[in-house]
Amino acid sequence: MITTNPYKTIIRFDQAAEQADGPIKRIIGFVQARNMLSLFDDATLDANPRSAKANQVTKDIIESVTEAPKLFQFKTKGILLGSSDYIELQRNRFELNFNNPAYEGLLDGGHNMLALGTFLLSHVMPDKDLKKIKLWEDLKKAWDEHGAAVKARKDEFQFKVPVELLVPSDMDDDEAVQEFTMALMDICAARNNNAQLTTEAKANQRGFYEEIRKRLPRDLAERIEWKSNEWESDDARPIKVRDLIALAWIPLTVLNEAGLLPKKSDAGTELNFTVLPQNIYRNKGELSKLFDKLMEHSDVSKPTNGPLYEMHNTAIGSAFDILAVLPKLYDKVFLELGDAYNKETNGKFGRIKAIKYREGKTFASPFYSNEGEYGVPDGFVLPVLYGLKALMKVEDGKVTWTTDPEAFLDRYLRPLAGAFKMPVEMASFDPQKVAKNETSYSFMVGECEKALIKEKAAA
Repeated sequence: MITTNPYKTIIRFDQAAEQADGPIKRIIGFVQARNMLSLFDDATLDANPRSAKANQVTKDIIESVTEAPKLFQFKTKGILLGSSDYIELQRNRFELNFNNPAYEGLLDGGHNMLALGTFLLSHVMPDKDLKKIKLWEDLKKAWDEHGAAVKARKDEFQFKVPVELLVPSDMDDDEAVQEFTMALMDICAARNNNAQLTTEAKANQRGFYEEIRKRLPRDLAERIEWKSNEWESDDARPIKVRDLIALAWIPLTVLNEAGLLPKKSDAGTELNFTVLPQNIYRNKGELSKLFDKLMEHSDVSKPTNGPLYEMHNTAIGSAFDILAVLPKLYDKVFLELGDAYNKETNGKFGRIKAIKYREGKTFASPFYSNEGEYGVPDGFVLPVLYGLKALMKVEDGKVTWTTDPEAFLDRYLRPLAGAFKMPVEMASFDPQKVAKNETSYSFMVGECEKALIKEKAAA
């Protein structure tokens, strides 16, 4: 979740050098550990596209500062801070006001901060409690409890940390400050690209997922890894946000077919938001990029708070309303397809090689972790789910359901499973072949359309 609460801190450099170019001033130098403890009090990682997570990198940093503290400043890249509002004080001190923590504050170096915070806390915490610090949130919780004890021993910490601080080159020039602010997120993303920052992490930082997050049931939203290495649930394996964005292209395709997605870029070039259904299975990374292109269009959303975007397009919003239901429908197909297949075809779903099945064992559905008899691969679920596109229509500029999709599946999953047997058999029961074939999706859309026609005729 994007944080809006501002905070401030004071950083004191032992020695520092300044460089200015255009709207940006860079201050670089070494900061003694004891002079950066306030960062652990207030800093968030909201401006950093990745959240910090304990791993071999953090272990190496802790080992480095433990074994050679006098050389540490030369063995680490340190941290990158950015603030659009600062005051230069005496004795190389800078007061930094992070008024927009979503894109100001700690821009890079989250793993350094996690490692150093853990090292500092190791002097005042028992080892058994220290081992529980795995994520930045764990560190913050431990710091709130033990930070005062660390500060009481601050003179013991003699090592230094390289700090790079980015600030406006001219605080009196409002236009230059605004230009600096807009540049911060691009700088942050570029620095993090060196660590293979995902498309989704960048999109999250720009606010592209906020309207989706708001519409999802809370228990589902908490399980999604909106930001790399960060999710709110206790799950060891979170839901990848790209899996959700791929599903969004089902209702978005309905809007596109109705001519309601942008046809030209803001620069006037032709746009194409046509998505092949099989790409929802095989090309989720590219669909995330296409989603970003859609969301950054001025007809869809606009920057309203620095580099953060806010959506204003009601048609896209209606697609997100549809999307909010799709994970539950996905899980319903996952949980019930096997039983429907067996009853309709007199088959043995569990004997299909790609199906996970063992008597007495259950398998969790991907989104809500409900237990079912079969572990069904994505390639068998997605074409059936995509068939529900037949239940969507565009009315008054919005995409809506023509009938309750869950009730529809209650009535027709058995005949749908029976029909689905044909593309499954034609693909030699290989879910990848099924899901990579465009015909599998159009076939299931047609089967859903047939069911709707029969239902209307019967009524």
